[in-house]
Amino acid sequence: MACRISELVIDAADPDRLAAFWSEVLGYVELEREADGSIAIGPPDAGSASPQPTLVFNPSNAPRTGQLRVHIDVNATDRDQDAELERLLALGARPADVGQTGTESWHVLSDPEGNEFCLLRTRLKPL
Repeated sequence: MACRISELVIDAADPDRLAAFWSEVLGYVELEREADGSIAIGPPDAGSASPQPTLVFNPSNAPRTGQLRVHIDVNATDRDQDAELERLLALGARPADVGQTGTESWHVLSDPEGNEFCLLRTRLKPL
């Protein structure tokens, strides 16, 4: 293997809010908080050996224009897709329309800042 994704960096108007949301979604914890307001979250046992990437939320006031060029897909690990959808909506996710037909096996949602992500159907085993 040549490379592995270790971090995903996301610009955020409110890094605290997004870090809290994604920590709840993924079962992550805050790993680091920088003086510039950046917040890194990751698995509780995070480190260079972790197979899961950390997420870093950088403060930014730049307006978002157009559709995201990258989005996150998530899979439930301890419940079915319908139950996980209810949980994500209760955490603050909102349904998003990116042109779906309604026959997809996934749900398109947006986080509290409007960043789209998909909840896929397949349940994965926890790491």
